Amino acid sequence: MEFADLLRLMDDRATAFRAAVAAAPSLDVRVPTCPEWTVFDLVQHLGEGRHRWAAIVAAGPADTPPPTSAPVVPREREALLDWFTASTVALRDALREAGPDRGCWTWWGPSQSPQTTGAVARHQLQQVAVHTYDAQVAVGTPQPLPDEVALDGVDEFLTTCVANTAAWPHRPAVIDYHATEGRSWRLWFSTDGARTTRLPEPAAAERPDVAYVSARGTANELVMFFYGRIPADSLRVDGDRRVLDQLIAWEPEG
Repeated sequence: MEFADLLRLMDDRATAFRAAVAAAPSLDVRVPTCPEWTVFDLVQHLGEGRHRWAAIVAAGPADTPPPTSAPVVPREREALLDWFTASTVALRDALREAGPDRGCWTWWGPSQSPQTTGAVARHQLQQVAVHTYDAQVAVGTPQPLPDEVALDGVDEFLTTCVANTAAWPHRPAVIDYHATEGRSWRLWFSTDGARTTRLPEPAAAERPDVAYVSARGTANELVMFFYGRIPADSLRVDGDRRVLDQLIAWEPEG
């Protein structure tokens, strides 16, 4: 996705997030998809993240994130939404000024996502998109992610959050994810770590000695599964389901 489109969609999802929060009967309403949080907690989490990442992007290339102080978060709804809007604008402006190719600190290390401001924008779009869904669930109006956000979200999650160089502790495995919109992705797991690629068309694992499983759903369903919002049972799963369970439980080091 083009950098300008990422920024546009971040604004779009932030607008939808604010609308859901404004519709909540109270900021103390619980968020079912984030059971420990209220709507207020959700706004605080997302707003603090916007402020923090704005500072990280503005700092440029770095081995560690810049120090930041905890912002004062207002408790009154209108002031809280104004604060959230300011945090969104701060991140958008920092990204726009930096452009997509400048390096910056990221929490992901040796993955298939670069440590650049463009990759930060891509990941932060998914953060605000998923938390917008959370806010909508809390007020009873959940909506699927826009198609372009969901399709990019599958690819972004696999390259940023799954692909890495930590050794896979189980039998070598292959997982294919198929979006009903017509895109497919493959993950390979081995002692060399995990890597992913887009598939030109749905395919099965070539080697019979490798554990294989595939999962199919809409791109929105795949993203929501990745982020723990829906269970694997919401997808069509074929093959060795234990591989999915191993992946969900995997906490790679390094």
